[in-house]
Amino acid sequence: MEILETFLLPSAWIALLTLTFLEIVLGVDNIVFLSIMSSKLPLEQQPRARTIGLSCAMLFRILLLFCISWLMKLTQPIITIDTSWFDGSISGQSLIVFFGGLFLLYKSVTEIHHKLEGMEDHGREAKKTSFISVVVQIIALDIVFSFDSVLTAVGLVSFNEFGYVGAMSIMVTAVVISVVIMLLFSGPVSRFVNTHPTIQILGLSFLILIGVMLLVEAAHLSQISIFGSVVGEIPKGYIYFAIAFSLLVEFFNMKLRKGSKPVQLKDSELVDNKNQENNK
Repeated sequence: MEILETFLLPSAWIALLTLTFLEIVLGVDNIVFLSIMSSKLPLEQQPRARTIGLSCAMLFRILLLFCISWLMKLTQPIITIDTSWFDGSISGQSLIVFFGGLFLLYKSVTEIHHKLEGMEDHGREAKKTSFISVVVQIIALDIVFSFDSVLTAVGLVSFNEFGYVGAMSIMVTAVVISVVIMLLFSGPVSRFVNTHPTIQILGLSFLILIGVMLLVEAAHLSQISIFGSVVGEIPKGYIYFAIAFSLLVEFFNMKLRKGSKPVQLKDSELVDNKNQENNK
């Protein structure tokens, strides 16, 4: 009954639509990474990897929403550093964001290397790109992005206005709707990304950008000060503008060079060979 009363409020629908939109925006970088990672698998396994990845993202976000009290404790300092030139209060949340940024940087640079330089040992590459390893990497990134998503949801929906049950129903509904929308569009997005090598490299470059942003955000959450200068937060709007502008330029380039054959990336050649062998 309390849930029904909540959704009879116009403010609840405004909060739901706003949060759903933000969840989709925050999930775009997740879809890009998921598309690039799943492209290393045979074609018949790619939809399954995307579905498992996004389903895990939804489960992690809902689980974290019900662990809000524990999540809020992560913002409490666990290590305090106070020296003449460096000071800060490191929390569990900042550590998760920091290691998530490092993981994103490592994977992005590694993927760019594999796509451009390739691997000398194809057997070793095949082992690294097994279905389980790809899903595990996707899940690891889902955990990092889930924290950002949940903290955004908690900050947007007021418990005082809607009550605990009402606020939770709004946040869970927004998460489910956003993931369902991402599932519907993950296939077309993945096909578009995987058939255009420049989009793949741009996507990996965006992930490097997001990784750097996460490192700076971790320092900001820890209130780190170096020689008296406090590390500030990078506004996400700057990141999204850079991504949107880069994609716009690339779309114009694709339009002007329509009909030209794109280059084949190293791991794309390997996957194509695997698919041809499987079809024989």
